[in-house]
Amino acid sequence: MFNLSPSGPRQLRIVGLAASALLVLGVATAPPSSAAEPAAAATTVDTIPGVDEISSSPNLRQIANVPKVGPFNTEAALNSDLAFSGNYAFAGNYDGFVVFDIKNPRAPKVVSQVLCTGAQNDITVHGDLLFLSTDSSRSDDSCASTSQTAANPASWEGIKIFDIKDKKNPRYIKSVETKCGSHTHTLVPSKDKKTVYLYVSSYSPNASFPDCQPPHDLISIVKVPVKKPTDAAVVATPVLFPEGGNPGGNGSSSTTGCHDITVFAEKDLAAGACMGDGVLFDIKNREAPRVISSVRDTTNFSFWHSATFNNEGTKVVFTDELGGGGAPTCNPTIGATRGADGVYDITGRGDARTLVFRSYFKIPRTNTDFENCVSHNGSLIPVLGRDIMVQAWYQGGISVWDFTNSAQPKEIAYWERGPVSDSRSVTGGSWSAYYYNGYIYSNDIQKGLDVLDLNDWRTWTAKLHSYKEFNPQTQPEYWSW
Repeated sequence: MFNLSPSGPRQLRIVGLAASALLVLGVATAPPSSAAEPAAAATTVDTIPGVDEISSSPNLRQIANVPKVGPFNTEAALNSDLAFSGNYAFAGNYDGFVVFDIKNPRAPKVVSQVLCTGAQNDITVHGDLLFLSTDSSRSDDSCASTSQTAANPASWEGIKIFDIKDKKNPRYIKSVETKCGSHTHTLVPSKDKKTVYLYVSSYSPNASFPDCQPPHDLISIVKVPVKKPTDAAVVATPVLFPEGGNPGGNGSSSTTGCHDITVFAEKDLAAGACMGDGVLFDIKNREAPRVISSVRDTTNFSFWHSATFNNEGTKVVFTDELGGGGAPTCNPTIGATRGADGVYDITGRGDARTLVFRSYFKIPRTNTDFENCVSHNGSLIPVLGRDIMVQAWYQGGISVWDFTNSAQPKEIAYWERGPVSDSRSVTGGSWSAYYYNGYIYSNDIQKGLDVLDLNDWRTWTAKLHSYKEFNPQTQPEYWSW
């Protein structure tokens, strides 16, 4: 399935400070290692919570929930990804998107809803622009389109662009058709700030689809002039897997494109989760990303879904969406190494950089056979001296875990809501869980927007950060030295 810059994070630059000064700030003078005091794991519960019952560690609590409202309040209208700008959160839904006012995180308010069906409506924002992915073959590019077979040459899939200057009345201004549609897209800032690029990920080609022909070993790159977004167009379709990528088999997926890409613009790096392959890219030339390392895990990984860097750009966490996000994989039968995260170190320099596997991480709680649960979307928490991220696990809830020691990741907090149903399988749970300006925001597929407060000594330095814009797959450099 599924710096003190006005547009960037507040950065702490520490140059030549004495160790005593660092201690006054409350900052460890050396990052934790295997020899340091280990981070205590979150308490594991043996009892599975009941329907809609809340279970959590003491350091993570829910402070707000905004349920889905019409026309998105049906079981079929699945909530999807999140993006943030100033005091607003933008939440994708298979039927469109919602704009929330989050100036008061304890009382978010719906500002507007835009009905625009076209799964899965992956979402990003930049200034007054909002970008939406359509990965559902439609009769045309309008928001009033209907489902239509991709075998019809007139069918449309791709990127929709909205003007969101007026948050109460977003305006649809432009569409860009892309090969095989747009399952997800990643916003990539240009170096001159006059342009943004969208790296469009899509897959599942078919010889009977005129606009989605095999082998489709590529991504589409859309160039958007910031001051004239109606000139947005595809400028490149680089082939990433000239040798065909992973052919599949033994439980691993064949590679026919990418599912999701995370970019680390300050370091000219990107990490691609590409179905059967995990990939590291050099993106110094935004229109010509180059593969510099790739890895496969045919033993435990089924579907490479998403990626997250640590702040130094020396590690990548890849997720495995075993079962496509619709299966119950958080149980003893599946085990701890399938449907999990893979932690990889980046070793070497330049084009000699290599992804090296270190460990798996999976939530330690068992879910029912009616709960879809597997690793999904998350983001780094901007903590100084440690590598800590928050992550959605569908009906497995939300996990905060520390991978400072790549070989021994540990959960330090969790929050989950009991199953949607105890008698039938319902697609639900947290699709995305991200840290933004002091709080964790989660888009629950069925239950709406959740806001959580993390209160833990290991993460207090994250509170020093404030952002004016955050697209989780456009990863900023949180701390600069």
